[in-house]
Amino acid sequence: MSLSRRGLLAAGGAVGALAATAAGTGGASAAPAPGKGQSRVRTGFDRLAADGYALLKGQKVGVVTNPTGITSDVRHIVDVMHPDERVDLVAVFGPEHGFRGTAQAGGSEGRYDDPATGLPVYDTYLKSGQPLADVFTASGVDTIVFDIQDAGARFYTYIWTLYDCMEAAALAGKRFVVLDRPNPVTGRAALGPVLDPAFATFVGRREIAQAHGMTVTELALLFNAEFLAERPVDLRIVKMSGWKRSDFFDTTGLPWVPPSPNMPTPDTALVYSGTCLFEGTNLSEGRGTTRPFELLGAEGIDHRWAAAVNAVGLPGVAFREAYFAPTFSKFQGKTVGGVQLHVHDRAAFDPVRTGIALLVTAKRTWGGFEWRSDNWIDKLTGNTRVRTMIDAGADTDEVVGAWAKDLAAFRSVRKRYLQYR
Repeated sequence: MSLSRRGLLAAGGAVGALAATAAGTGGASAAPAPGKGQSRVRTGFDRLAADGYALLKGQKVGVVTNPTGITSDVRHIVDVMHPDERVDLVAVFGPEHGFRGTAQAGGSEGRYDDPATGLPVYDTYLKSGQPLADVFTASGVDTIVFDIQDAGARFYTYIWTLYDCMEAAALAGKRFVVLDRPNPVTGRAALGPVLDPAFATFVGRREIAQAHGMTVTELALLFNAEFLAERPVDLRIVKMSGWKRSDFFDTTGLPWVPPSPNMPTPDTALVYSGTCLFEGTNLSEGRGTTRPFELLGAEGIDHRWAAAVNAVGLPGVAFREAYFAPTFSKFQGKTVGGVQLHVHDRAAFDPVRTGIALLVTAKRTWGGFEWRSDNWIDKLTGNTRVRTMIDAGADTDEVVGAWAKDLAAFRSVRKRYLQYR
């Protein structure tokens, strides 16, 4: 594992400047008691607004966000800030799927002026380094604010939008503010294989675990100190109040907005860090159904797969023989057989182990099983070991055990940046 061990001090003054904010004393003030349209958990934006946007005073501000950037009463933060004289909001930056969320997976909205506010919207998707820094420079902003709901998995691209924007902001000499939101599947533990840098892509830029168990501000702290230490960004964070590491999203009182078209509910996020691995196979991962990533299948699969994976005895989950017809993506318009995951004890459920067990049993019970020809599974898992071990006949415990050393090392580094109990 090639994580830098220089820690917070390696980032120099930039990280030192955020220490008070990270501790909750130099950023937004304590939020008022929740009322109508509010919740037990106050997001980073809610706390920033409660403090009168003091952190943004005197700055030309640009916001990296998407439809999930909402207040507790479901107003979009851009629509809230734009008419507020306390904020000089001059630009918006859209990630994959776009600022207003009109694009499907692998798409974005391009450059346009937002009809609701008249603000220029710039496209960040698949931009990084100096080209993205040039976008920030052209926008005229002094401070870039990031506020997007994550799903908790390494291959969910918004955390790499965060990473790329931090790197580009440093190149452009811009200040960077990250507003926190919950990890929807808790922040209790990191799970799964750690990325080998040889397999770095936009679904995994750097060496973190497949299910990282962190919030976006915690990731920003880790990125700045461990991966961007040679040129750290001037980083500030605004933490949440009221959030605990054991909180699932539906316990926060916050409204859920699908962060992407195929992440419709927090239940999707719960399984996603494991079942998204089926994107690397010729099976459907449930896109084109009302239960993406909970339904998995292909033509020719029958009851034997559900029976085999139930026999593994995975904690917290059961599998139902299921048949479905995707309306788009793999097997569009065809009826396929497979399984539906039913998580009955989410505290005991391990999504990554479950994903591996599903792959192992699918290959053993269905003769048509194939990996995608581009070995996309290696990009998702961050190494070749998962694919090659399953092809060699390894069982679930053997595959999971192969990443234990790397995961332990990542967990040790991760602990330095955790901001919540």
